[in-house]
Amino acid sequence: MREFVVEADGGSRGNPGPAGYGAVVSDAATGETLAEAAEYLGVATNNVAEYRGLLAGLRAARELDPSASVHVRMDSKLVVEQMSGRWKIKHPDMKPLAAEAARVFPPGRVTYEWIPRASNKHADRLANEAMDAGARGERWSPSTSTAELDTAGAGGGRTVRGGRAGGEAEAGAGGRRAAAGAAARTVEPAGQGAGAAEDERVAQAARTGAGTATGARASAPAATTADVAAADAADASADGDVRAARTVASPGWGPPDLGAPATFVLLRHGETPLTPQKRFSGSGGSDPSLSAVGREQAARVAEGLARRGTVQAIVASPLARTRETAAVVAARLGLEVTVDEGLRETDFGAWEGLTFAEVRERYPDDLNAWLASPEAEPTGGGESFAATGARIAATRDRLVAAYAGRTVLLVTHVTPIKTFVQLALGAPPESLFRMELSAASLSAVAYYADGGASVRLFNETSHLR
Repeated sequence: MREFVVEADGGSRGNPGPAGYGAVVSDAATGETLAEAAEYLGVATNNVAEYRGLLAGLRAARELDPSASVHVRMDSKLVVEQMSGRWKIKHPDMKPLAAEAARVFPPGRVTYEWIPRASNKHADRLANEAMDAGARGERWSPSTSTAELDTAGAGGGRTVRGGRAGGEAEAGAGGRRAAAGAAARTVEPAGQGAGAAEDERVAQAARTGAGTATGARASAPAATTADVAAADAADASADGDVRAARTVASPGWGPPDLGAPATFVLLRHGETPLTPQKRFSGSGGSDPSLSAVGREQAARVAEGLARRGTVQAIVASPLARTRETAAVVAARLGLEVTVDEGLRETDFGAWEGLTFAEVRERYPDDLNAWLASPEAEPTGGGESFAATGARIAATRDRLVAAYAGRTVLLVTHVTPIKTFVQLALGAPPESLFRMELSAASLSAVAYYADGGASVRLFNETSHLR
């Protein structure tokens, strides 16, 4: 029997107030997202919106496979306890919704689990997008979902939450990793460690803050108005999300509405003749064009992005290889390309066109200094990683302001992409030596109104085939 996981959420800006829900159906075995649903409800309470989200998620799962079993995960203790049969339902608005949800699948085929709000971000995002769309007088559709690049079919995309704080030429991946050695810190372990710590804080909050309240209410014959308020407060106290932690939790009120983030889908240009040779190719060299392989890669990426339908604008570096890649994608998506000087590759000075080994042989002292400090410049007055970082930070801030709430494809280079990721994660400068990006690979960074960022890494183009 096939098994689905349904994650659902609902919210109300006012309780009652403008409300909406979001629901996600995923494959329990693979984690692949199979369906999304969201809707603006007009004026409703928070709890009614949560029930509507549950109902939409169950219906979407039934459409995929009516014989499946379903495991529902929600951050609403009220809905989970009532649908599990531990609390009675007295509220006249929720009774018919709960009864309808119970009829979607035969008894025994649906199980329920409470999760902290920090673990329900996908459904929460969809609910907020639906409310945002309703405020604009629009209907929500999958094409308006911009918080992160969809991982369906990506096979290995990862999301890492981070703060703020680059790069590498086509030549330097292997040589710099070897030079950095065991002393260099990597982004991935650091990200996993931070995530594990946050998960533990969330679990601790759930055990100490929400567990007691749940246990005390489990034997109650009915969920009263006071129970509803207490359940909402317990949900809020168990929320480990940094953004929610900045607010004062109150009954029936969720995290602040941050709106849709500005999302940068970061595309490295396709191959040039220098790429397979791993030669330094920055903004001060010969400015090579795409090879035949590079043009094929660009076309493949364009098809994949067209299927997703989330990109709303395209901005490219001024160099030939990025403008050519952007032009292929823009032609497929029917968009114009804006060129931004801030997205250009680092200037590698006298190292342009050389391999890492050739630089090691000709400029050993300069190379060692460059590997040891982000302030060091390549031979001949090239651009340091510190200077690149300052340039990309300024570009990021300008583009976030210009494209707030939209998804933008940035067609750029290895160093700028790594720098965007490093800044979003707040990773140390040496992390740049431990990242590697394939030609025509995709990553994404979403920037929220509170200054937080969400990073998604793919680093392969095969998932778009």
